[in-house]
Amino acid sequence: MQQHFSLAECDVVGFDLDHTLCRYHLPQSARLIYDSFAQYLVTEKGYDEDLLTLAPDSLDFCCKGLVLDIEEGNFLKLAEDGTVLRASHGTKSMTFEEILEIYGRKEWKHFNTVSGMVSRTAKYYLYDNYFDLPGALLCARVVDSLDQHDGQKKYDFWKDMVAAIQHNYKISAFKEDCGMYFPEVKNHPDKYLQRCPESVKKWLKQLKNAGKILLLITSSHSDYCRLLCEHVLGSDFEEYFDILITNALKPGFFSLTPNQRPFRTLENDEEQEALLSLDKPGWYSQGNAIQLYDLLKKMTGKLDPKVVYFGDSMHSDIFPAHHYSNWETVFILEELLGDKGIVPAKAESEPLEKKGKYEEDELRVPYFVSKQWGSFFMDRLPGLENAEETFVHTWSCKCISTYSTIAIPSLEAIADLPLDYRFTRFSSNNSATAGYYPSPPRALLPSEDSAMVK
Repeated sequence: MQQHFSLAECDVVGFDLDHTLCRYHLPQSARLIYDSFAQYLVTEKGYDEDLLTLAPDSLDFCCKGLVLDIEEGNFLKLAEDGTVLRASHGTKSMTFEEILEIYGRKEWKHFNTVSGMVSRTAKYYLYDNYFDLPGALLCARVVDSLDQHDGQKKYDFWKDMVAAIQHNYKISAFKEDCGMYFPEVKNHPDKYLQRCPESVKKWLKQLKNAGKILLLITSSHSDYCRLLCEHVLGSDFEEYFDILITNALKPGFFSLTPNQRPFRTLENDEEQEALLSLDKPGWYSQGNAIQLYDLLKKMTGKLDPKVVYFGDSMHSDIFPAHHYSNWETVFILEELLGDKGIVPAKAESEPLEKKGKYEEDELRVPYFVSKQWGSFFMDRLPGLENAEETFVHTWSCKCISTYSTIAIPSLEAIADLPLDYRFTRFSSNNSATAGYYPSPPRALLPSEDSAMVK
């Protein structure tokens, strides 16, 4: 495996949409997602009305990489070997002694399925993206509420939570103005969506001018995709891409066969009959990576065109594109910004009057750095019986170096680089921090261990 990765060597450049090409104002979108789920639980399922009010700093509970142990009502932060580093019952942090008593110093019982990238079963749910994450806080508060009122020991709220998610995000919700989420984003796009920086638009054009084929592959439905793209890229957004695939239902897009998940054409955002093959560029719905790759071979005239895919979800984007399709993967990880407590250089240099009224709030709230859960990348493991504590990588951190080619905080971070810039890739030959650009998270740098994971 070579040490370096360069976009110049790729024939095809693919992008996820949400939290990749389209970045959100995270505190505002987190609150909206929380409210949309909570409203449903209270009005449709009879849960406690207290769930509708949020203390100002309660979103601190949200941290990517948490696993909800559904039956126990516990949230877990896992080490790379599957042991439990931190845990909470509902929102209440457990002590180290409580963790030892319940989980011991051994691999969590479901770790083998989680580490095989199964992100949800009847027993647990893995929070790995910003659309899911506010639901973690809501579930934790539901556990608190059930404990208070019923003194429950096993929990049965998950089916209601799934119903809340489906109600707000189902395919027809955008068109029908149903639920709370889509109507609100439609009415106030500026409040929730960050416009794409000019540097990124220029970079997309530069990629196209260099002869690259550009793909957009999103699990969002075509109508929501159009709203996002028009807002963040402009009304000419289709000109940036050769192929647009919406409602891609990832990770199934990468793992399923053409028979299981055929491509469909769209008319007025309605899916039409299944296609037997994919013959030309255009806008499609659903589909699979196998037939897409056949089309890319035709378009490039190469037997083995090299594809790189940018995405923000380890479960839906990075792992399946790497594992099933053998594509290069670039992991968009906003936690790299929060880890340093910095704001993007571009945002700092803009005059104040150009900043959106919501942007100022966001820069004051590093929503992706949780005091309760500590660093996304690293944590301390207390020593047993007077032994010294050790520092260990989190399971989330291990996944990054295992399945991504490189990890960056945003597209903007690389948009001004020449296309033949040589990134050091993650690989077993390189150090564990090699693939992070522009620099590794502070928590992974030896001198910072003790300071960062408090």
